Amino acid sequence: MKLGFYADYSPDTVKFAEDVGFKCMELSAWPESALNADTVSEKKLREILKDLEKRDIEISALGYYPNYLDPDKEQGKEAKRYFTKVLELANRMGVGVVSTFAGRHPQRSVADNIPLFKEVFTGFCEEAESKNVRIAIENCPMMDRITMLGTNIAFSPEIWDVMFEEVPSECLGLELDPSHLVWLGIDYIQAVRDYGNRIFHIHAKDMEIDRKVLSKVGIYGELFRDVKGLGHGWWRARTPGWGEINWPGFISALVEVDYQGNIDIEHEDDVFAFSGYIDRGPGSIGSRDIDLPSDPEAAIVAKYGREEKGLLLGYNTLSKLIA
Repeated sequence: MKLGFYADYSPDTVKFAEDVGFKCMELSAWPESALNADTVSEKKLREILKDLEKRDIEISALGYYPNYLDPDKEQGKEAKRYFTKVLELANRMGVGVVSTFAGRHPQRSVADNIPLFKEVFTGFCEEAESKNVRIAIENCPMMDRITMLGTNIAFSPEIWDVMFEEVPSECLGLELDPSHLVWLGIDYIQAVRDYGNRIFHIHAKDMEIDRKVLSKVGIYGELFRDVKGLGHGWWRARTPGWGEINWPGFISALVEVDYQGNIDIEHEDDVFAFSGYIDRGPGSIGSRDIDLPSDPEAAIVAKYGREEKGLLLGYNTLSKLIA
């Protein structure tokens, strides 16, 4: 088990990872990223892989998280087409896991989305099996606090059971992020114990709960006040060590189930991202560079992946727990 973080590839980011002591990375494979699966050349891939090898950084997974079940047919079609290219890219790079979302038609119930999911992911799994790649689905509901509509069905163990029954491929599993389970009221340590053989990748993110706000607005979140960042007002993502997650207990559970993958920090901590930055020169960013929620997902990943303060503090918490 190695410790890393999720980011877009750049030589500066990989050097930062090496300098800190990170041993792995999940690399963004969005079309806007350095690893555009449609256009990245073999020469560029060789350069990237050589750089990572030189700095002893392993690629844990490639990340691409669109909505394959989007009611906009063209959007969904393009997402599905591009995902098959990401699977191909993973095979070219020798990366064994691609992390993504299950998707959701927001206007339909979870149950009504299952046939759509089955159709799409049966094909994805056949493609993944042919390329010796596994698909890890993240457990974030992607719920908008204003509309209360979500774009990812894979947020609870009850739903995971149905997903795995409908698409029984051994290459289909989970990218488990315990932070989402905290605000959803789900036991994240029990989830590890129950689904250990289905966990292909871990996102390390902490969760802060403001119970004073929660007691006023309820679980759906604040509806009339602007909420800064990516939370719902009563919860917000934090870097590991700055929230409620029992990291020794969580990592102990991963060891108990013989988890064979890596742990990558998914930095979405608004406190550190919005309140200044460590100035390391041209590669460093801070609050003035992050514009949420107007930035697209790929840009958010790229920016948070270069916000060094939160990553450093997360490393300081988790590196003590991983042998």
